[in-house]
Amino acid sequence: MALIADDAADRAQQLLALTERLIAILREETALIEARRPLPDGAAAEEKVRLVNAYRLEMARIKAEPALISSAPAPLTASLRRATETLNAALAAHAIALEAVKTLTEGLVQAIAEEITRRQAGAGAYRADGALAGASGPTPVALNQTA
Repeated sequence: MALIADDAADRAQQLLALTERLIAILREETALIEARRPLPDGAAAEEKVRLVNAYRLEMARIKAEPALISSAPAPLTASLRRATETLNAALAAHAIALEAVKTLTEGLVQAIAEEITRRQAGAGAYRADGALAGASGPTPVALNQTA
Protein backbone atom coordinates (compact mmCIF):
# COMPACT_ATOMS: atom_id res chain seq x y z
CA MET A 1 0.00 0.00 0.00
CA ALA A 2 1.67 3.20 -1.17
CA LEU A 3 1.02 6.54 0.43
CA ILE A 4 -1.47 8.83 -1.29
CA ALA A 5 -0.13 12.36 -0.99
CA ASP A 6 -1.12 15.76 -2.37
CA ASP A 7 2.46 16.97 -2.73
CA ALA A 8 6.02 16.37 -1.52
CA ALA A 9 5.38 18.01 1.85
CA ASP A 10 2.31 15.85 2.44
CA ARG A 11 4.25 12.72 1.44
CA ALA A 12 7.13 13.64 3.76
CA GLN A 13 4.70 14.31 6.62
CA GLN A 14 2.97 10.97 6.11
CA LEU A 15 6.28 9.16 5.86
CA LEU A 16 7.45 10.88 9.05
CA ALA A 17 4.30 9.74 10.90
CA LEU A 18 4.75 6.21 9.55
CA THR A 19 8.42 6.16 10.62
CA GLU A 20 7.59 7.42 14.11
CA ARG A 21 4.92 4.75 14.56
CA LEU A 22 7.36 2.03 13.46
CA ILE A 23 9.91 3.35 15.96
CA ALA A 24 7.32 3.13 18.75
CA ILE A 25 6.36 -0.43 17.79
CA LEU A 26 9.98 -1.58 17.63
CA ARG A 27 10.78 -0.02 20.99
CA GLU A 28 7.73 -1.67 22.57
CA GLU A 29 8.70 -5.06 21.14
CA THR A 30 12.32 -4.68 22.22
CA ALA A 31 11.18 -3.88 25.77
CA LEU A 32 8.94 -6.96 25.75
CA ILE A 33 11.79 -9.16 24.51
CA GLU A 34 14.15 -7.81 27.16
CA ALA A 35 11.47 -8.41 29.82
CA ARG A 36 11.11 -11.98 28.48
CA ARG A 37 7.47 -11.45 27.65
CA PRO A 38 5.67 -12.65 24.51
CA LEU A 39 5.41 -10.36 21.52
CA PRO A 40 1.99 -9.06 20.55
CA ASP A 41 -0.05 -11.03 18.09
CA GLY A 42 -3.30 -10.47 16.28
CA ALA A 43 -4.12 -6.88 15.35
CA ALA A 44 -0.87 -5.48 16.77
CA ALA A 45 1.26 -7.87 14.72
CA GLU A 46 -0.83 -7.16 11.62
CA GLU A 47 -0.37 -3.41 12.12
CA LYS A 48 3.40 -3.83 12.23
CA VAL A 49 3.41 -5.93 9.06
CA ARG A 50 1.20 -3.39 7.26
CA LEU A 51 3.35 -0.45 8.34
CA VAL A 52 6.62 -2.18 7.45
CA ASN A 53 5.30 -3.03 4.00
CA ALA A 54 4.01 0.51 3.45
CA TYR A 55 7.38 1.93 4.56
CA ARG A 56 9.31 -0.45 2.30
CA LEU A 57 7.13 0.33 -0.71
CA GLU A 58 7.26 4.08 -0.15
CA MET A 59 11.03 4.09 0.25
CA ALA A 60 11.37 2.07 -2.97
CA ARG A 61 9.11 4.57 -4.78
CA ILE A 62 11.14 7.52 -3.48
CA LYS A 63 14.39 5.84 -4.45
CA ALA A 64 13.06 5.26 -7.96
CA GLU A 65 11.55 8.75 -8.20
CA PRO A 66 13.29 11.23 -5.84
CA ALA A 67 11.07 14.07 -7.08
CA LEU A 68 8.26 12.63 -4.95
CA ILE A 69 9.89 14.15 -1.89
CA SER A 70 12.65 16.47 -3.09
CA SER A 71 10.55 19.66 -2.94
CA ALA A 72 9.40 19.10 0.65
CA PRO A 73 10.39 21.86 3.10
CA ALA A 74 13.91 21.50 4.49
CA PRO A 75 12.84 21.33 8.16
CA LEU A 76 10.44 18.50 7.32
CA THR A 77 13.05 16.51 5.40
CA ALA A 78 15.52 17.08 8.25
CA SER A 79 12.95 15.68 10.71
CA LEU A 80 12.40 12.73 8.40
CA ARG A 81 16.15 12.13 8.17
CA ARG A 82 16.48 12.16 11.99
CA ALA A 83 13.49 9.84 12.33
CA THR A 84 15.04 7.46 9.80
CA GLU A 85 18.27 7.39 11.81
CA THR A 86 16.26 6.69 14.96
CA LEU A 87 14.38 3.92 13.14
CA ASN A 88 17.68 2.34 12.09
CA ALA A 89 18.90 2.45 15.72
CA ALA A 90 15.61 0.92 16.93
CA LEU A 91 15.94 -1.83 14.30
CA ALA A 92 19.49 -2.56 15.45
CA ALA A 93 18.43 -2.79 19.11
CA HIS A 94 15.50 -5.02 18.13
CA ALA A 95 17.81 -7.31 16.14
CA ILE A 96 20.23 -7.59 19.07
CA ALA A 97 17.39 -8.51 21.45
CA LEU A 98 16.03 -11.10 19.01
CA GLU A 99 19.50 -12.59 18.50
CA ALA A 100 19.92 -12.92 22.28
CA VAL A 101 16.61 -14.79 22.55
CA LYS A 102 17.57 -17.00 19.62
CA THR A 103 20.96 -17.83 21.17
CA LEU A 104 19.38 -18.57 24.54
CA THR A 105 16.70 -20.80 23.00
CA GLU A 106 19.21 -22.70 20.88
CA GLY A 107 21.43 -23.25 23.93
CA LEU A 108 18.51 -24.55 25.95
CA VAL A 109 17.44 -26.94 23.18
CA GLN A 110 21.04 -28.14 22.80
CA ALA A 111 21.39 -28.76 26.55
CA ILE A 112 18.13 -30.73 26.62
CA ALA A 113 19.20 -32.81 23.60
CA GLU A 114 22.60 -33.55 25.18
CA GLU A 115 20.96 -34.62 28.45
CA ILE A 116 18.54 -36.93 26.63
CA THR A 117 21.43 -38.41 24.62
CA ARG A 118 23.51 -38.86 27.78
CA ARG A 119 20.67 -40.66 29.56
CA GLN A 120 19.94 -42.94 26.63
CA ALA A 121 23.56 -43.67 25.67
CA GLY A 122 24.13 -46.69 27.89
CA ALA A 123 20.80 -48.39 27.49
CA GLY A 124 20.58 -51.59 25.48
CA ALA A 125 23.88 -53.52 25.83
CA TYR A 126 24.92 -55.76 28.71
CA ARG A 127 28.42 -56.59 29.95
CA ALA A 128 29.62 -60.07 30.95
CA ASP A 129 28.67 -59.40 34.58
CA GLY A 130 25.05 -58.64 33.63
CA ALA A 131 25.24 -54.88 34.19
CA LEU A 132 24.26 -52.41 31.48
CA ALA A 133 27.28 -51.33 29.44
CA GLY A 134 28.03 -47.62 29.77
CA ALA A 135 25.38 -47.10 32.43
CA SER A 136 26.24 -44.71 35.19
CA GLY A 137 24.45 -44.77 38.49
CA PRO A 138 21.86 -47.29 39.61
CA THR A 139 20.34 -49.70 37.13
CA PRO A 140 16.62 -49.14 36.68
CA VAL A 141 14.50 -52.02 37.91
CA ALA A 142 10.81 -52.69 37.39
CA LEU A 143 8.97 -54.15 40.35
CA ASN A 144 5.70 -56.02 40.04
CA GLN A 145 4.07 -55.88 43.47
CA THR A 146 1.31 -58.35 42.59
CA ALA A 147 3.68 -61.32 42.38
